[in-house]
Amino acid sequence: MTHQFTYLTPEQKKELSSIAQRIVATGKGILAADESVGTMGKRLQKISVENTEENRRQFRQLLFSVDPSISECIGGVIFFHETLYQKADNGVLFPKIVKDKGIVVGIKVDKGTAALAGTDGETTTQGLDGLAERCAQYKKDGVDFAKWRCVLKISESCPSSLAIAENANVLARYASICQQNGLVPIVEPEILPDGDHDLLRCQYVTEKVLSAVYKALNDHHVYLEGTLLKPNMVTAGHSCSKKYTPQEVAMATVTALRRTVPAAVPGICFLSGGQSEEEASLNLNAMNQCSLPRPWKLTFSYGRALQASALSAWGGKPGNKQAAQTAFCTRAKINGLAAKGEYKPSGQADQSATQSLYTASYVY
Repeated sequence: MTHQFTYLTPEQKKELSSIAQRIVATGKGILAADESVGTMGKRLQKISVENTEENRRQFRQLLFSVDPSISECIGGVIFFHETLYQKADNGVLFPKIVKDKGIVVGIKVDKGTAALAGTDGETTTQGLDGLAERCAQYKKDGVDFAKWRCVLKISESCPSSLAIAENANVLARYASICQQNGLVPIVEPEILPDGDHDLLRCQYVTEKVLSAVYKALNDHHVYLEGTLLKPNMVTAGHSCSKKYTPQEVAMATVTALRRTVPAAVPGICFLSGGQSEEEASLNLNAMNQCSLPRPWKLTFSYGRALQASALSAWGGKPGNKQAAQTAFCTRAKINGLAAKGEYKPSGQADQSATQSLYTASYVY
């Protein structure tokens, strides 16, 4: 007969649940500032700024040092390892600056994708070796949640059963290890928007993938109340000729989630997947206005869709700091409203907010 050996004490469960609830409190989402050195380089290149540690530090400082009122719409920040140990100009560590605003500190812990042999270019994600030790150290260093990204794609032959199963299993192992070390795991099975598939195909694949993920989390005895999900929105492929409304995206996404994600999960924090800032906000807003019952908080965990306007306004120039911070706060507040279904677009979104942020086969 099956038997579950307890691996979390009631106190551990209470702490994990409390952290997860804080991150996705009403109207709050996540700033994903966990871009690797290479990815940050691509962002800086677009504004003609050299990819040095100092320039990366300057931009992150700009984001983290905004007015404390940002905590009304940002509940958590995901750090990259380098950023976690960097300091502001005044010598204060970045995590302390964020925590002093009442925002929860998180960390990206995966080590990137690795090829799955015998598939059509599919991948799994590496980084389980030594993960327990890294999580324990991060917890000591003030981190309370973690993120691990798995990547799947839609094509005629993908995603394969092997890729779905392998990625679900690795996400479950990661989640279990995080929880044993006091970190809330953000489970991120991203289905890339590459391709010409329609909305229905993406919904079908999303349901298949999420079903497998929650089966694996269950098999690994992961405490769902102490987790968060970071999925793709259900959208048509980037090359699909048909364009869908935010309401159609919302209905397809919420339907897929209702069929697959247990009500025990406190929050679902969407990735933006290359959508423009405005598009990501409109789609999230439509989901929170959707007529279907939603037992979990639906909010955001955006990187590009929170930072594009700020990066553009900054341009690497110290004198533009205020303008960049204003751009960041404006978009964060819009997403905070969208997380409550209260965003009313003025129709005056600036150019950088409506630009597509899509990158084919996106990697961190």
